[in-house]
Amino acid sequence: MSTLAGKHIVLGLSGGIAAFKSAELCRALVKAGVTVQVVMTEAAEHFMTAVTMQALSGRPVYTSQWDTREANNMAHINLSREADAIVVAPASADFMAKLLHGRADDLLSLMCLARPLDQVPLIVAPAMNREMWANPATRRNVAQLKLDRVHVLDVGQGDQACGETGDGRMLEAEDILEDLEAFFAPKILAGQHVLVTAGPTYEAIDPVRGITNLSSGKMGFAIARAARRAGAEVSLVAGPVHLPTPRGVQRINVQSARDMLDAVQAQVSQASVFVATAAVADWRPDAQADQKIKKDGSGQTPALKFVENPDILATVAQSARAQSGALFCVGFAAESHDLLVHAMAKRIRKNVPLLVGNIGPATFGQDDNALLLIDAAGARELPHASKLVLAQQLVADIAARLK
Repeated sequence: MSTLAGKHIVLGLSGGIAAFKSAELCRALVKAGVTVQVVMTEAAEHFMTAVTMQALSGRPVYTSQWDTREANNMAHINLSREADAIVVAPASADFMAKLLHGRADDLLSLMCLARPLDQVPLIVAPAMNREMWANPATRRNVAQLKLDRVHVLDVGQGDQACGETGDGRMLEAEDILEDLEAFFAPKILAGQHVLVTAGPTYEAIDPVRGITNLSSGKMGFAIARAARRAGAEVSLVAGPVHLPTPRGVQRINVQSARDMLDAVQAQVSQASVFVATAAVADWRPDAQADQKIKKDGSGQTPALKFVENPDILATVAQSARAQSGALFCVGFAAESHDLLVHAMAKRIRKNVPLLVGNIGPATFGQDDNALLLIDAAGARELPHASKLVLAQQLVADIAARLK
């Protein structure tokens, strides 16, 4: 369900060492179902060969405005008219300055200037040394390009080819791909603030042991990613999981159920949608030992007593904003059997308009799932698919309910 499938993108390369990442970006775009037409500046050819980009794109590469392959000798017109977008990656400081002033002394800059503004968006991925990125001239250029309706992506931070460290690196190919997915996705949640909980919680017994569960957090992270693509502002409260933060999502890390409740309560007043995906521990030890509980050789096990954890979903669902309809609450139920019966009962008990059920042992840690959507009218199945596909379907369902 890639939003890029079937798109035709002109991938422009200006001069810069980051051009090596453009090869991976080209490959990723093709894998996502995009037809890619590569256009390179003369400077770009010092860093990446046209042969490499032709092999990856499966199409002849254009490097000159005088290319005789075009019958009318107007490659800058023909290539731009066929495109769903022009993506320049890397976009050097010099090339962005060209765009700002409308200079057109090579095929790529000429094509950017000649593109139909309302039909062919221009997206640039800057790449330069940290001092060049921080220079006031570059900052002015970026600000003006945005005013001129050029979509300027963020830059990365880290080691640079010159040996320095800082902002200015071109984003990695997977980050640019995600930004392009978000750019083309229908903004069905525009104006909404979605708060998602994900992953397990960890309830400490002593400094080295605790109670948790097998939730990987993948479903919640996929929902956060899909909601961001759909145009929402997204906050993600994550239990102890080892997953990268989705692009453009604010992440708050927590450990215990009480930590998660505190984080949710700090965020929920700004949210319009709350999706409680996390597998929150129902109980915790009534006291945490200060030191590791040691075996003494007697064969006796320590006596543990438990107390019930706060119910995060029920707490939020009972709030005044949820009761008034200002906050739309979605609960999750991970069951081991009798999914429909238990999920329907949980929806009523938690007092939420939508409850999403799944079989926990069949999905924990997996990249795919199957969901059951339950509301007051009954149940609807979302068949087995990747968690991102299911997340997109769930987000579409939520958006329809909000309308």
